[in-house]
Amino acid sequence: MTGRVLGVDVGTVRVGLAVSDPLGATAQPLDVLPADDALDAIVERARDLDASEIVVGLPLRTSGEHGPEAEAARQFARDIEEASGIPVHLWDERLSTVQAERVMREQGHDARRQRGSIDKVAAAVVLQSFLDARRPR
Repeated sequence: MTGRVLGVDVGTVRVGLAVSDPLGATAQPLDVLPADDALDAIVERARDLDASEIVVGLPLRTSGEHGPEAEAARQFARDIEEASGIPVHLWDERLSTVQAERVMREQGHDARRQRGSIDKVAAAVVLQSFLDARRPR
């Protein structure tokens, strides 16, 4: 499938967004939303971007088990799909925040001072992983 893909990193305080290029090859950090009213904003952003798919990070435990956070992400993904009519995929997001912090440090940013930015960078890490996994080898 071609077209932009919207990446979503769900948190209890903030939700990070990332978007792919139109060919679905690369992910870029996009925005950070307050978690309490993110659903409508995500649906609106997906429509504005003409996203053909949405990827929601699935916060599995390091053991791979599902906890309450994973179930909350699953429900949020169902809510997004129902509200938007756009196919939603869940994607393992283990260690995405650690990778996002590393990327920010490498770019000379203090991740602790820019806490909100980590969420959109983490969304880009998750989205890029999804895009890379489905790229033909």
